[in-house]
Amino acid sequence: MSERATTPPPYAGARLGLPPVGPRSVASWGRRLAALTIDWFASLLVATALFGTGVWGHGWETWAPMGVFFVELTVLTALTGGSFGQLALRIAVVRVDGGPVTLLHTLLRSLLICLVVPPLIYNRDNRGLHDLVVGTVTVRR
Repeated sequence: MSERATTPPPYAGARLGLPPVGPRSVASWGRRLAALTIDWFASLLVATALFGTGVWGHGWETWAPMGVFFVELTVLTALTGGSFGQLALRIAVVRVDGGPVTLLHTLLRSLLICLVVPPLIYNRDNRGLHDLVVGTVTVRR
């Protein structure tokens, strides 16, 4: 019995039928990390405005930026297809099956992102566990 060699896909998203470059191609890790950084700093600013400088110290207020991040990520992704940072960098979260990304999808996806580990485990299509669980992929707009 001969072993059949499997060749890796030529680019991230090929197995999903997405283009290699341009709109609807899988967003790069650099762009996604930059969007996450924008979202986190925006969440810090909003949390500081709402709860004061305690968000930078000790106590329950230090969790406020995570709460703001969770709400921002969930609501904006459900309404616009991406968080504040993703919108700024022209990337979007879409369903692999072409269906709409619902509030339930974004709630679960945001919760998994806030746990930190799921986005660090990903496949050849650059889809983290958070995307695999809800059937989404992050693409360029």
